[in-house]
Amino acid sequence: MRADGGMDGFDPEAVKEIRSRLASVREQGIRIGFAIESGSRAWGFPSPDSDYDCRFVYIRPVKHHLALASARDVIEFPIIGDIDTGGWDLRKALLLALKGNAVVVEWLKSPIVYEEEAGFRSRLGDLLDLIMVPEKVAAHYVGLMRQHFQSQGEGPIRLKKLLYTIRPAIALEWMRQSSFRVLPPMNMLECLEAISVAPDLRTAILDLVHVKKQTREMGEGLPPTLVQSFLQNSFERYSGILREFDRDPDRDQRAQHLADKFYVQEVLQRDS
Repeated sequence: MRADGGMDGFDPEAVKEIRSRLASVREQGIRIGFAIESGSRAWGFPSPDSDYDCRFVYIRPVKHHLALASARDVIEFPIIGDIDTGGWDLRKALLLALKGNAVVVEWLKSPIVYEEEAGFRSRLGDLLDLIMVPEKVAAHYVGLMRQHFQSQGEGPIRLKKLLYTIRPAIALEWMRQSSFRVLPPMNMLECLEAISVAPDLRTAILDLVHVKKQTREMGEGLPPTLVQSFLQNSFERYSGILREFDRDPDRDQRAQHLADKFYVQEVLQRDS
């Protein structure tokens, strides 16, 4: 990560507004572990009018845990213009990670950082390496692919949405070629560069990325035949692979214990 947080080309006023929102969270006595850019800017295929999607993980102080009423596990700000800012309580992030939800690990790997508490990303990353099960993450990506793939139909589709279907398919291919031992990078182009695929398919995907980067609205069209075949084959292949993964209740219990311990330590850290 560069010293500037990887924000070349960002609107300074947008960054200023995002950091002001983050400051308002801290004013409530809430720690922000890290705040990053998610969405197409971090995935590697922004368009000239892409939104600013700031996401953060936060930790409430002990006193917030001692009230009868439970605090919400998300903090959301109104979407104004192209600025979208929201965060998850660390508890929510960990519970989803245990289920294989890849969002928090993607946030952790984002190359674009608004702010972070010294050492927090490293600590959380070490925990996620222990508790994130690649097979469960694969199921998460299959779910994403199903969500976008099955909504496309057979006619023209929004080409922007096509890239949202391609991204999990490439992540799954990256995981397969790594024998499902580790989790993929957040940046789709980094994933694509690292995997072995047919040169003409790679070119077709890069052409779509180029169009998105150059235009404010990609519009609708028929997906390239090579890309459509790749997505169809990926959906069938990985839906089948999921049924072959073994369940391991003891592993899941150990992961739950580690996550519990981490959460308590982080909550108590500042109050000790």
